[in-house]
Amino acid sequence: MQSLLRILAPLAVPAALLAAAFVLVLYSAALPPSLEGLMVYGPHVVLALGVALAIGFNRGRVVFALLTLAIAYSAQQLWLAQGLGTPAASAVYAALTVFVPLNLAALTLLPERGTFNRHGALRLAVIAAQVAFVAWVAGVERSDLIACAYQRFLAPLGVGATRMPHLGIAAAVLSLLVALAAALVRRSAINASLAGAIVAFMVAAHVVTASTTYAIFTAAAALMAALGVLQESYRMAFRDELTGLPSRRALNERLMSLGGTYTIAMLDVDHFKSFNDTYGHDLGDQVLKMVASKMAGAGGGGRAFRYGGEEFTVLFPGKSVPEAIPHLEALREAIAAYRLALRSTDRPRKPKGAKRQRGGWRGRNAVAVTVSIGVAERSERRPTPEAVIEAADRALYRAKGKGRDQVSQ
Repeated sequence: MQSLLRILAPLAVPAALLAAAFVLVLYSAALPPSLEGLMVYGPHVVLALGVALAIGFNRGRVVFALLTLAIAYSAQQLWLAQGLGTPAASAVYAALTVFVPLNLAALTLLPERGTFNRHGALRLAVIAAQVAFVAWVAGVERSDLIACAYQRFLAPLGVGATRMPHLGIAAAVLSLLVALAAALVRRSAINASLAGAIVAFMVAAHVVTASTTYAIFTAAAALMAALGVLQESYRMAFRDELTGLPSRRALNERLMSLGGTYTIAMLDVDHFKSFNDTYGHDLGDQVLKMVASKMAGAGGGGRAFRYGGEEFTVLFPGKSVPEAIPHLEALREAIAAYRLALRSTDRPRKPKGAKRQRGGWRGRNAVAVTVSIGVAERSERRPTPEAVIEAADRALYRAKGKGRDQVSQ
């Protein structure tokens, strides 16, 4: 259950903003006349602030996502707010429903390359080409292309006559699936925010002539992208990229808030340097990920952190050493029992004769690692977190001196 919640966590903020946008639309009529201008200029302000934030954190994908949304909002105000009665308006509307979600989905698949470089120039050129194409179609009123965009080819699937062209519906569904997959697989807050932005834009596109609703959902989409930048930056600062555990910086902040009784355990992978030298850094990284995954599920309320290198920390707030040791012993045993498959460039990913089980790989081409753990608790002699960590570190070296693969206090 906890694993599922961690996977879905990046979608929480977009979902909350979508709910807030729906509520705001319901009560928008009750706003005083003095705030009517907020509905017109509010999205511009949010978009501009989002772009500034994204540039400041060098998140080029968000910059171009917000540029796409800004173009869509300007197009709505210039051509669509008065209705879709002209060929030009129909062309612009069809183009927005296709290009905006596809652009946002494409950005979830592209690597982060920044903004002011050749990669940014290429992405800007793609958006400019789309704008030029739509302007040409709308300007010369190419009725054949416009009619093609409004073909009802989804009718066999039960999609009837709608204001939104079927081509736009298909693009939106495909884009949302791609963006959601990218967000869940990579657990990226920015990808999740772009998936939410696709939903927000498509809600707005369904009521494209309702300027207030369009403005609210455009602003919500822009706010999602901006908050995605902050979430991703927080994750980069306080999460270890390799293992996914909170980093040493997060541990230091947590230690500053501690009081009363607590226990700190220092954990070190035995013979890790020799393991790396023998099997390579790729398998070494797999060891660290495996240890981190076991630590993330440690019982007793223990919270795991990556301290640095092959060293980890488990914090037990409100627990004494005797209360924490059974959980640490269970953790040590779980790590020792796990088997990792040996792989090389000339060996298949699944070793011959080996079977994948809950405890890892079973077979000739599998290895195991062990960990040593030192544990200490706060006391009158160790009143500060730094003193407790030093004591736990000394206990860790005692565990190594006694032969490793054990818990010492």
